[in-house]
Amino acid sequence: MPVLFSPLALLPDGVARDVRITIGSDGLIGAVETGTSAKPGDDVLSSRLLLPAPANLHSHAFQRAMAGMTEYRSAAHDDFWSWRTLMYRFLDILTPEEVEAIAALVYVEMLEAGYAAVGEFHYVHHQPGGVEYDNIAELSERIFAAVRTTGIGLTHLPVLYTYGGAGEADLAGGQLRFGCDYERFSGLFEAAKGAMTNLPTDSGIGVAPHSLRAVSPKLLKSVERYYPGGPIHIHVAEQEKEVRDVEAWLGARPVEWLLENCPVDDRWCFIHATQMNEDETFGLARSGAVAGLCPITEGNLGDGVFNGEAFLGAGGHFGVGSDSNVRISLSEELRQLEYSQRLRHKMRNIMVTHGQSTGLTLYQLVVTGGARALQRNAGAVKAGRLADLVAIDTSHLALAGLDETQLLDGWIFAGNDDVVSDVWSAGRHMVKEGRHVARDNVEREYRAVMRDLRTRL
Repeated sequence: MPVLFSPLALLPDGVARDVRITIGSDGLIGAVETGTSAKPGDDVLSSRLLLPAPANLHSHAFQRAMAGMTEYRSAAHDDFWSWRTLMYRFLDILTPEEVEAIAALVYVEMLEAGYAAVGEFHYVHHQPGGVEYDNIAELSERIFAAVRTTGIGLTHLPVLYTYGGAGEADLAGGQLRFGCDYERFSGLFEAAKGAMTNLPTDSGIGVAPHSLRAVSPKLLKSVERYYPGGPIHIHVAEQEKEVRDVEAWLGARPVEWLLENCPVDDRWCFIHATQMNEDETFGLARSGAVAGLCPITEGNLGDGVFNGEAFLGAGGHFGVGSDSNVRISLSEELRQLEYSQRLRHKMRNIMVTHGQSTGLTLYQLVVTGGARALQRNAGAVKAGRLADLVAIDTSHLALAGLDETQLLDGWIFAGNDDVVSDVWSAGRHMVKEGRHVARDNVEREYRAVMRDLRTRL
């Protein structure tokens, strides 16, 4: 069994020195020893701080290929909805092979940024126009192929997307590639679940009713009955228009309605929730559900700012995801989250209590929140947990002069992705010296896809 030896490691009780970690063939941490020394055959991580690696809890992999293509004024009032129109147009030309190549690059970049796992909120199911592929799970299987190539841990989240807007509006245009009534979705889910037998055993599956815009109360009840286990992820209250539309239809704001009408608990992950009032904020915190925050995308799309200070003060759980994948950076997600709170409150060190390190606190919260949201047996460097680990280089210039209590502050607020040296996903050593072991081939395929896409856009 591989054994890692690190001079520093973040354990549940804090940073420990001289730590040996044994990893079993099942991808679980077998033992953690502290205050010891390296033994012959150990993988010695010189000048490293070993950390539990978080999960990226929300991704739409295909949107990575759009990065840089929508940063121009496309309308007199350019917002999420005008961006969505451009996204649908882009989506109409993607082939299954291209979806796979794009996803592979996304997962390489996630691992290199320090994530060990991903929740893929997968809503592209069909051909343009909504016609099924011969294999209804074709595009899910393309995601699985990218997972096998890159070694990332996966929680697959097939999306139920039935309506084009609040009030059970008809699907139109690009939405037809997503569309499933309940029977069609059930068949797709079972086909995808069956195809996952070829993935590593740490892989999991959940269900994602897209939003209250795209499903109905009746469909949500069906989801609760038919999928009694596994995580449930849903987009909620990302935009003010969305809140108004749902309130006009159902008589309540989206988060308010879900908390009052669904058995929301720790299986649920509310994605974005950037438009909540005080009662919704406290209610979501009390429910045990995870708030899935995507600060880079939320900033890019002008979504708004999460009620972070109040939510955290009420004991709420949260994690982070890269959503549109316009920029994949773990440290930047956390930096953007904290800075958005500082701008809102005109204060410093918001997402933390008195006397604590902001970087360390944020990091620990997203590690535990991400594992909770994906129902992944990770979230701590502890025997019996998956060996989802990330090592950062303590000799990096961004960390020069910092003591062990400040290293995460240095990475998050002064560093970048190149602080990450190594990443393990369920014991699979996928990033070495800052570079994914399959990057060369994955990058070559991605460049070829982008050259071809450019001729068709």
